[in-house]
This record gives sequence, C-alpha cells and structure tokens, in this order.
Amino acid sequence: MKMILGIGAGYVGGPTMAMIAKKCPEYKVVVVDINQDRIKAWQSENLPIYEPGLKELVQATLNRNLFFSTDIQENIAKADIIFVSVNTPTKTFGTGAGKAADLQYWEKTAREIVRFSSSDKIIVEKSTVPVRTASAMEHILNANDKGIVFDVLSNPEFLAEGTAIQDLEKPDRVLIGGQETERGKKAISSLVELYTHWVPKEKILTTNVWSSELSKLAANAFLAQRISSINSLTAFCELTGANVHEVSKAIGMDSRLGSRFLCPSVGFGGSCFKKDILNLVYLCQHYGLKEVAGYWEQVVLMNEYQRKRFVQKMLNAMFNTVASKKIAIFGFAFKANTGDTRESSAIYICRELTEEHARVVITDPKALENARIDLKDIEEKLLFEPDPYKAADGAHAIAILTEWDCYRSLDYKKIYQSMEKPAFIFDGRNILDHQELFEIGFNVYPLGKTSLIH
Repeated sequence: MKMILGIGAGYVGGPTMAMIAKKCPEYKVVVVDINQDRIKAWQSENLPIYEPGLKELVQATLNRNLFFSTDIQENIAKADIIFVSVNTPTKTFGTGAGKAADLQYWEKTAREIVRFSSSDKIIVEKSTVPVRTASAMEHILNANDKGIVFDVLSNPEFLAEGTAIQDLEKPDRVLIGGQETERGKKAISSLVELYTHWVPKEKILTTNVWSSELSKLAANAFLAQRISSINSLTAFCELTGANVHEVSKAIGMDSRLGSRFLCPSVGFGGSCFKKDILNLVYLCQHYGLKEVAGYWEQVVLMNEYQRKRFVQKMLNAMFNTVASKKIAIFGFAFKANTGDTRESSAIYICRELTEEHARVVITDPKALENARIDLKDIEEKLLFEPDPYKAADGAHAIAILTEWDCYRSLDYKKIYQSMEKPAFIFDGRNILDHQELFEIGFNVYPLGKTSLIH
C-alpha cells in the first residue's frame, strides 16, 4: 500500500488529507504535527477545528486508512508523497517585516524531510508561499549526499472556511505546478492520477510551478479586492441615500462580473487574504514594481478603513461616547460556519471599543474560545457569553459582526425589552430585517443604507 503523508494538521492539512483518504482507499494516509494536543483532538470526538461535514468525513476513515501521529521521522521515511501544509505567516522581524512571508517553518520541514528520507519522494506545496519558493525548496531538498531526488510540486489550496469540505469534494479547479522536465512531468502525472479518483480531469489544471504559486496569491488578492470595492461604496451610499444592496445586485447581474463577494461587511478576515496580499505587495516592491505594489496595498488599507469607520459610526450615533456603556458583540468568527478568528474584524473592533472604555460582551456559537486567546491581553475588560440573550441584557447597543444564521431568527422584541434605551443595532453584515427592528423600537444602523432613527 502506497503512503501519503501530510505534514501539518491545521485548517488545510487535516481536511485535505481526510478527503484524500476517503476518495483513495488504496492509499495509507497519515497526518503528522508537532502539536500533540492537536493530534489527540483529531483522534477524538472534539476535532481541533469546526467545519461543517468535517467530523463525519474524518470518522469515515479514521484508523482505517487515515491516521494521525506525532512521529514525524518514521512517517517521512515511509512516505511516497508528502503534502506540506505548515504555517507561512507574515514576517514580524527583519527584512520584509509586516509584508513578506515567514518561510522558516517551511524550510525546517524541508530539512527534516531530507534528514529522515532514504528514497525518492514527491513533495507537494500545499501552504501558500511566495513565487519561486518551490525552486528554493528544491535546492535545499536536492542538496543532499544520499543520492535521493525530490520532485517539488505546487498544489495550492482554494478552500473557503465554512464550505471547505464541499470545496474539497467538488473543487472549481485543482491546480498543479511542476518543472517542465521529463521528471517534473512524471511527478505532475502522479498527482493528477491521485486527484482523478474524484475530480473530473477537465478541472485539473497543470502549469509551470511559478504560475501555480502566483495563481494562489492572485486569486486571494482578486477576491479581497471585490470585498474592498463594495465596502468602499458603503460610505458613499450612506451619504447619498443610495442602497448598497441595490447597487450590488445591479453590478452582480452583469455577466462579466457576477454576484459573488459583493456583500458589504465590516471587512474581510481569515488567515489568507491580508497575508497573501501583503506578500504580493512585498514581492512587487522587491522586483521594483512600485505602482503595482501600491495598487494591491490599497485593498488592505480600504479594509482597515472600513473597520475604523464602523467604530466611528457607533460613536457618532451613541452621542459621541460609549464609555461605561455595554456593547454586545454578536459574532467573533471572521465568517459564519467556522470557529476561526484569524484576522477577524471583531478583534479590531473590540479593541477599539475597549479603548473607548466601553463594556464589551462577546457572544459567538463557535468562536468564544479563540476570542479569549485573541484578546487575552485585555481579557479583564471583556465578558464572554455563549447566550446572545444574556449578552444583550442591559446593553446599550448590539453590533452584528458575523453573519451566523442563528442571529437572524432571534426574538428581537424580547431583546429590545431587556436593553437600555435608546437601543441601537449596528448591523455590520446587513443580515437582519431593518424595518422590522425599527418598528420594534431600535435605532438601526446598516452598512451602505439609510439609517433608521427614532
């Protein structure tokens, strides 16, 4: 039985390897990680990440042909194909700090692969990495005195949290980049054969390795650009009386554009968009493309502006002060159907509100534990409450920051009665019935629409 190894048991590695195990039962699939608690969680009823359908996927193959382990050395030695899904965060030090990707974990992994290998292997980049990283990794891997040859392929993930299992099972495309040599083409064919177990061949795109690496950064940059573009119009709509949803619908009906990623919000979050755009900005600056770098950097600046504007809107509406006022934050995850809070707009908004001396209480169905971690330095200034009714009790205002479906169906008459008056709702996702809330008695502040004020 051939063996596939996944190094890194996070949001990408765990679900990806679980899907491969299910679709390719003739392979033994092992996922390794240095975090022992995380590996134990993958083997339990309480997985380390929340994703709809993930638990059922893992349980279907766990301890049959899907295994989780902390024994990196033994599993590297046995593997035929190794998927690398280690963290590549933004650098916080040295050259490129704040923009460039920190590749130290990738390089450490590459050196471990060399150290523990005794046979040729295919190495698959699953982590999002800068253009030409595969070339650097090939130099490290193949500069060995064992006579072992490693073929490095780029196979970026295009998963959206909340729909990751669906994205894995029915992907828009699978992108595989490799060297344009006979050996490189053979390695590409091996990975193509793996994916054709469940992905139609016409959806598998093969490119050179650098095109594949850039395509991942570019895809996230384009998606984030659309979000920042529609968010930039919300302020204009509020000042002019235009309705951003009507504008968005009109734009989305254009077949050249489409309707996706045109929903106004308090800003994009997640582990990829900001990190990948800043990486792209750094690379453009490195190659002397100042104007190109400035173009993409503006997408991030607009996202930051939207977050600050939302807090300023709250201050303006609530008589220019939120000091000592209780603010209920509905939703902390960066998007619905995930517990992931990385780069969530809620982090920034909660911090700014506490700086204004507001009494902030946070509620979220899946992300409260991560919220405590993200805000541990100001935890004593916050309350964490799983029940939204209790969170809103005695509050002066509610801020909707995550588009969880459960917030649409709450009894807002009951909530209104429990709040201080005048009661405010700031809908940072535009998911509620604003006219109905206004008739209940709320002062309602949507994004990109006229506010409803008593």
